[in-house]
Amino acid sequence: MSSFSVIDFACWLVVFLGSMTAHEASHAFVAKRLGDPTAYLGGQVTLNPIPHIRREPFGMLLLPILSYLASGWMIGWASAPYNPGWAAKFPRRAAIMALAGPAANFIIAFVCWVGLKFGLAAGVFIPGLTGRFSETVVSFEPGLWSIAAVLLSLGFSLNLLLGVFNLIPVPPLDGSALPLLFLSGELSQAYQRISRSGLAFLGLLVAWQIFPRIYRPIWYWMESTLR
Repeated sequence: MSSFSVIDFACWLVVFLGSMTAHEASHAFVAKRLGDPTAYLGGQVTLNPIPHIRREPFGMLLLPILSYLASGWMIGWASAPYNPGWAAKFPRRAAIMALAGPAANFIIAFVCWVGLKFGLAAGVFIPGLTGRFSETVVSFEPGLWSIAAVLLSLGFSLNLLLGVFNLIPVPPLDGSALPLLFLSGELSQAYQRISRSGLAFLGLLVAWQIFPRIYRPIWYWMESTLR
């Protein structure tokens, strides 16, 4: 990272915390609606990031700050608790709960994309640099329009990334729950046991290797719709 910008850092932190909070709150909200109040009782059904930071202070706050200082972008994680017994009894409900997180990120990405389109149409934004999270669009106007360009660019790019990454069908990612929509009985229980059998680290390694090949074409295509 060549230089430190307080505004860029603040925009990253706001968008990162908001995106991760919406992801986990969606898990928690849908789980409660479908019969598992575990995350609700833990205070996770909220768009206030504080309860989520308390649950995962390293992944939600410390690591994102350190990664930004080191590289200029943020990485981290968060989690919402759930009842494994409920998930085993209602595998399809568990799958819907898991997919609610990426769905929230895609909704945020779409809302930001609409904001970018309106800004471009109004002439307050112009297309920015391809492949730069915070510069999907830029504004030559200083002040609020410039900050809005960064926030919308980050909201679009980061939430698209979170949605796509979490749909990769390997544990512990949310996409690993996709087969539960189609499995039932002993097959679903066996699949859930395998998913919880310590494969998380291996799954993350696999996801990390294949993700750029999946995400970059999607990201560049979505960016092309703003040119």
